[in-house]
Amino acid sequence: MVKARKYVVKKHFEGLPKREDYDIVEYELPPLKNGEILVKVEWISVDPYLRAYNSRFPVPYDQFGFQVGIVEDSKDPRYPVGTRVVSHKGWCDYCVINTTDTSVAPAEIPHKLPNLKGLSNSLGVGAVGMPGCTAYFGFLELCQPKAGETVVVSGAAGAVGSLVGQIAKIKGCKVIGFAGSDDKLKWLEEIGFDKAINYKTADIAKALKEAAPNGVDCYFDNVGGELSSAIINQMNEFGRVSVCGAISSYNDAELPKSTILQPALVSKQLRIEGFIVWRWYSRHSEAFAELTKWILSGELKPREHITEGFENMVDAFVGMLKGNNYGKAVVKL
Repeated sequence: MVKARKYVVKKHFEGLPKREDYDIVEYELPPLKNGEILVKVEWISVDPYLRAYNSRFPVPYDQFGFQVGIVEDSKDPRYPVGTRVVSHKGWCDYCVINTTDTSVAPAEIPHKLPNLKGLSNSLGVGAVGMPGCTAYFGFLELCQPKAGETVVVSGAAGAVGSLVGQIAKIKGCKVIGFAGSDDKLKWLEEIGFDKAINYKTADIAKALKEAAPNGVDCYFDNVGGELSSAIINQMNEFGRVSVCGAISSYNDAELPKSTILQPALVSKQLRIEGFIVWRWYSRHSEAFAELTKWILSGELKPREHITEGFENMVDAFVGMLKGNNYGKAVVKL
């Protein structure tokens, strides 16, 4: 029998998650059945949606999330011992995965780690995983950028935003990013952003007008709130907005109020569309191949913020929600 550990959410979060909101439970995994694999977890992802979805589940619940692991025992010939898999089994150090269950949602279906051609396996929960697909499809499919257009990205130093900005540059766009520290601004400009603005210290409307005197064509929205209202009110006619998230409000007890958008939406005939990345689940391999190619060519430079140790999961999660990470926040076991 294999002993495993997992994080169980025992209390709904109030504001930022806290260590006392979790229990670490030790338990024995059952023997494998046909169609199952035993996975030793190597990398675990922490992402904003873990906070956003917290109130949707009754407690207690096992903390979900993406992970990369290696198969240590198998009763499915398609996944021999030594195979690396990406799954949504969450914050645990070992798990049993049923590889034949077709009744689960797309996010719950495990897949073999893409061929990363020598890159770090951690990218399977980052730039060549769900966040990478989120950037790739959420930006390219909804914004449909054209060379020469001006693109704005909020949450630009995060896992998704930093990729969106670089993809926009690959497509020949001018890119402006908003982030929360001067060090992050410097990094964004190092990876190709034409301008980066500190939303905590700048006069947002004035700074954006100076950076984009001819207006904004595409906006990739990770944060919501007043920042997004200011950006949307400077968009050009027929501008496109891809709404990925609203991390600025995830820890608020009450939703914040922001400037009305309807005058800009109507007068500029803007298109705003939210999305969940699983819309394009059948095309994820397309994104994986393209993202890997760009990384290997040096056109895309993913950055990881690595925390080591299973016992530090909550610290990594809270740090990401506070904006301490540059690029993808991931935990190494």
